[in-house]
Amino acid sequence: MTTKTKNGGVVALRAPRTLLSLLLLPGLLAGAAQARSAEDAYTSIKPVQPTQSPDKIEMVEVFWYGCSHCYRFEPHLEKWRKNLPEDVVFRRVPGVLNKDWIPHARAYFAAEKMGVVDKMHTPLFKALHVSKRRLYTRKSLIGFVNKLGLDGDEFAKHYDSNETDVKMKQAFLLARNAKITGVPSMIVNGKYLVSASSAGSFKRMIETMDYLADLERRR
Repeated sequence: MTTKTKNGGVVALRAPRTLLSLLLLPGLLAGAAQARSAEDAYTSIKPVQPTQSPDKIEMVEVFWYGCSHCYRFEPHLEKWRKNLPEDVVFRRVPGVLNKDWIPHARAYFAAEKMGVVDKMHTPLFKALHVSKRRLYTRKSLIGFVNKLGLDGDEFAKHYDSNETDVKMKQAFLLARNAKITGVPSMIVNGKYLVSASSAGSFKRMIETMDYLADLERRR
C-alpha cells in the first residue's frame, strides 16, 4: 500500500496486521493441514533404535515376500528410490513376525551375502504373486534360485549359516522394538514407523516418508 505526502512524495504504508493475517491464512492453514495429515500417518518409536548410517537419514523397509501388499508397494518404492536424496540411505530388512516368514527371510539374507538380491528380489515376488508358485520352504527356494541361474549350493550354505542366524535375530529384534505388527512398514531414522495401515495408502506412505526426512533435516 502507498500514499502521497504533501510535497508529492510517495511512501509505503504497512498493511494492517489483520489484513496480513488474512492474506497469509490460506498458506498457514494448508501447511498446518499437511503437517497434521502426515502426523496421523506415522507413530514414534520409543526408545529410538540405532541406525547403520548415523550420518544419513536411514529408511528401512520391513517386508515379507509372501505379502501381497508388499508386492504392490514395490513399484511405488522403486520409483521413490530413483530420486533418493544424497542425505538419505535405503535398506531392506525381511520381516520375521512369525515362523512362516522364516524361509523367505533366510533366502533374502543368503541372496544379500551372495550379492544377488537384485537378481532374486523381484523374480521371487512375481513367482509368488503372479505365477502363484508355492515357494515357502528351504528346498523350494533353493530350486528357485537354481532356475534363476544362481548357485544353489552357495545359496544353501548361506541360508544355513551362523551369520544368517545372527541377522535373523537382529531382524526379529528390530521389528519387535519398532512394534511392527504388519508389513510393508518403513522405519525412518530409527525414530518413526510408517505402515500401510497407518498411512492408508502407498502414496501417502511415500509422502509421509519424505515429510519425516524433511523433519530430520531441520533437527
